[in-house]
Amino acid sequence: MERMSQLKQQLSQVLPAFMLRSEEPLSRHTSFRIGGPAELMVFPRNREELQKILELSYLSDIKPRILGAGTNILAPDEGVRGLVVVTRETFMGLRLLDETHISAMAGMSLAQTAMFAARNDLSGLEFAHGIPGTVGGGIYMNAGAYGGELKDAAVRTEFMALDGTSRWLEGETQGFSYRNSAFQSMEGVIVQTEFALTPGRESEIRERIHELAEKRRASQPLELPSAGSTFKRPKTGYAAALIEEAGLKGLSVGGAAVSEKHAGFVVNKGGATAADVLALVELVRQRVYDHSGVLLEPEVRLWSAEDAD
Repeated sequence: MERMSQLKQQLSQVLPAFMLRSEEPLSRHTSFRIGGPAELMVFPRNREELQKILELSYLSDIKPRILGAGTNILAPDEGVRGLVVVTRETFMGLRLLDETHISAMAGMSLAQTAMFAARNDLSGLEFAHGIPGTVGGGIYMNAGAYGGELKDAAVRTEFMALDGTSRWLEGETQGFSYRNSAFQSMEGVIVQTEFALTPGRESEIRERIHELAEKRRASQPLELPSAGSTFKRPKTGYAAALIEEAGLKGLSVGGAAVSEKHAGFVVNKGGATAADVLALVELVRQRVYDHSGVLLEPEVRLWSAEDAD
């Protein structure tokens, strides 16, 4: 595509060569370890570089895909055309704003953020410590576990649009609901989030983090590549219980399988393709529906092979 060739040339004039990769396998950048090549992948190191990338792509009429830690993405086997911007190292840093508020840049892991809060005697993010991925991805999905969700603590979030301009969304304007946020209907990049937390004792907060970590290790297939929980929680019951009740633990298609350890996870046993995962997901959905009348909705985000624009 002529526009992509021109954009690549423009980016090469303003960014170091190591920040631009052509036909880079997405399997190297997703927790599923699945995905073909991205036509062009760039790795901005700071706000200024990201703004330049977005400005040039905006002027070229090319809408980029934004990829953080890739922990909730199923990328297609044939790869994707267009531009992929990897932001996991773009926005880094944690700050204590006052006695109960912290600021977390979008590239920080949820584990780092939870531990920073603990070191400052602040409680409210213990549940997030074991959730893979970054603050940006967590806010985008309103990530949650063990009864907690990021919406419970997120006061406001800075968002950068595809033209490089930024604005803050505060309180309810962040649009949080179960595994959803206003950012899913917006085009751009989450920059940072401010959290309101509760004073506590570091020792007790760390103990709670440890308890949840042990619970995860005992119940989840952390040793195999996956994208975490494959399905959203239905209105009635729990996805894992419905899948197990339908007798689907261990069910496999190619290299993809329903985890024997936790039925809510589809895992990559080795060599799984996106086609394997998609076929297994649809098979599970059909059999659960046949068994219980509940149609499960995927939580994993499915990328298409076509240009983002």
